[in-house]
Amino acid sequence: MFDFRHRSRLAAAAAAAAALLSLASACGGKAEAGGTAGGPGGAAVIKLKDPGNAGPLAYAKREGILEERLKAVGARVEWGGSYASFTATIDAVRSGSVNVLEGAISPALGYLANSRNIKIFSFTDPVTDRSAPPRDGLVVPADSPVRSVKDLVGKQVAVNKGGRGEYLLLLALRQNGIPADRVKRVYLNPVQGASAFATGKVDAWWAIVDAYPEVVAKGARVLVNGRDLPDRDLSIWAARTELLDRHPEAVRVVLDTLRELTEQEKRSPERFQNVFLKKGPTAVSGARLQDNLAEARFQNVPRYAGAADGKYVEDVAGIFRQYGVLPAAIPAAEVIFDLRAAPASAAPSGRAS
Repeated sequence: MFDFRHRSRLAAAAAAAAALLSLASACGGKAEAGGTAGGPGGAAVIKLKDPGNAGPLAYAKREGILEERLKAVGARVEWGGSYASFTATIDAVRSGSVNVLEGAISPALGYLANSRNIKIFSFTDPVTDRSAPPRDGLVVPADSPVRSVKDLVGKQVAVNKGGRGEYLLLLALRQNGIPADRVKRVYLNPVQGASAFATGKVDAWWAIVDAYPEVVAKGARVLVNGRDLPDRDLSIWAARTELLDRHPEAVRVVLDTLRELTEQEKRSPERFQNVFLKKGPTAVSGARLQDNLAEARFQNVPRYAGAADGKYVEDVAGIFRQYGVLPAAIPAAEVIFDLRAAPASAAPSGRAS
């Protein structure tokens, strides 16, 4: 005969299990909604790509500076994977594994053309001193018959789609009066571009970021640099919109730390090179190290974004719109976030040593 007391215990257990399942589902929903901005208890999580072996963020990671300062405002940092450029980081931004990233206006616009979930919170003014080493350039093989931008007619040029390479190439073609459709743009990321250039699959390549000094060191000839053009494509820092909206104080900590460490790097650049490894594939020496040190001395410090920076966004967007790279206008006011106007935040503790 069935025991009614046993049946009651089963019913109670089932009810408890249902309640736990309901609670877990509710918690899961909340965690997903706050996915890229929050952690346990709604705390902010700053998600950055791996900073590599050089620069302010590498130094901050080694010394635990962001960990300490973010803790003071109830936030924490997570370090993610390695990516060669802003464009290469896009998938990580989409998935939420990166929510704060560095780049330039051009690739940000390329991303924003399809998704409006990031905003720019910092700009860095261009380096105007001609003594500073260039950080990008249109390169051809040393023995190439191409001697000027005008010789590119009918040629294939590798660029990162909707990014700085494509922007600068379009700017150079316009400056030289060359219709954009007379030069074939081959869309490749920096790693793919380096391979295609090295194997002769393209005639030229607009190399950016670390790829530029590397290809020049291997003997590539430079036709033109971005600084030889009316370049309005400033370096930027951007973040996922929900992070900026919910936790501006945490993003301010990141920016203020970057500003402080960049000032230190300008004064003592040696401290910010080969931060983790003195030898190996990520370590630099010789001419490459000297080039990095010179770049660090000349660099400008990231600053807070403001409404006046809309003119840079509009100028870059104008080039992309003229040549059909952007399908529609992107109002500058919709992509700039002024951290100074956001709610007051707790002050970060300590100073970088």
